Amino acid sequence: MLLFSKIWRTGIATEPLAGDPAAIEVARALEARIRRLFGRALAIREVDAGSCNGCEIEIAGLSSPAYDMERFGMHFVASPRHADMLLVTGPVTRNMEIPLRRTYDATPSPKFVVAAGDCARDCGIFAGSYAVAGPVDRVIPVDIYIAGCPPEPADILRGILEGLDRYVAKRAGASAEAVRR
Repeated sequence: MLLFSKIWRTGIATEPLAGDPAAIEVARALEARIRRLFGRALAIREVDAGSCNGCEIEIAGLSSPAYDMERFGMHFVASPRHADMLLVTGPVTRNMEIPLRRTYDATPSPKFVVAAGDCARDCGIFAGSYAVAGPVDRVIPVDIYIAGCPPEPADILRGILEGLDRYVAKRAGASAEAVRR
């Protein structure tokens, strides 16, 4: 009872959510495209191939109240077998080369790969390291790159939205190939 009286006296103690309005519009467009393509949420398998974790912090921001990716029809899955998309960060280290390839192989077709961050594209500050096998596209095919060190959550949403156009073309090609068989 004391708790309720304290809540009544204190009132609302939070600030209104001040998200990026442009990012919210992108997220709404992304939600509409995801619903049209999949008829359900987009299942994302995130793979850290050897990053400094800057990109992972921004990806975690997608789950924050400001972006709340689940309300826009996206969620992370634990298994690549359940994924519609792979979201890969960092340069591919020698230790992650085979696990990344196996994760890609376990993902159902048509495979849709988004490489987030500058390191995923060109190894960034890790270029030339003995521990780095190379950028993501040297190990698995990449459909879309998202620039930034690290890319902000709004940029990740924009990249996924842009990448879905390529996914549509890829899916149409896979359907046509299945019919030919």
